[in-house]
Amino acid sequence: MPMVGSNTDDGAREIAAAAAARAPGRLLRRIGWSTMAVCAAAALGLALGFLWFIWRLPAEAVALPRDADGIVVLTGGASRITDAIELLAAGRGRRLLISGANRTANRVEISRLNPEFERVVGCCVDFDRSVNTLGNAIETRRWAQSRGFKSLIVVTSSYHMPRAMAEIAHQLPGVALVPFPVVSDRLRAEPWWGSVTTLKLMLSEYLKYIFARIRIRLNPGAGTTETD
Repeated sequence: MPMVGSNTDDGAREIAAAAAARAPGRLLRRIGWSTMAVCAAAALGLALGFLWFIWRLPAEAVALPRDADGIVVLTGGASRITDAIELLAAGRGRRLLISGANRTANRVEISRLNPEFERVVGCCVDFDRSVNTLGNAIETRRWAQSRGFKSLIVVTSSYHMPRAMAEIAHQLPGVALVPFPVVSDRLRAEPWWGSVTTLKLMLSEYLKYIFARIRIRLNPGAGTTETD
């Protein structure tokens, strides 16, 4: 007599074995699709964030809404320093910090390059030798606190301003910051997407800004180590 129960049990075991054999493949496919979806979402988020970053950058010089106790300029372009000295001479702040100055830079050299501002440079300009944006922010904190300043005008390039403001605000949470973005001649002359060099610069600055915001979020206390 045929053993019906035995055949049924054998068939069930075969089905279960086949299903078990297919399970790792299904799991790997799910992991693969999930990973692709996360990567796609991250890429889309970065792309939209980059467009938001670019959209916020001013295309022309802006008017300062108020004066401040001090002025800080983050070096990296000759026009930044000239603009900052002009603000100082106009009485928009009491002193100027040139942050990240070359080790050979001093009042004599700055006065030689800007002879019409020799008097104000001689009396009211300070220097620090920081080497990156976080270092600029740390030195700005020390300078502002030593002077008792409660408000600062921040001068730097337009594309560098978001990161500079984030770093300085992290170091000086109780100080009012007034941005004065400097728009380069290149950005005035052509759109950012019209030059590979400019596009790379904008992408690099955007990624540095994102990393700075993440670092600040993970360490909400004022930072004390200099990293690029």
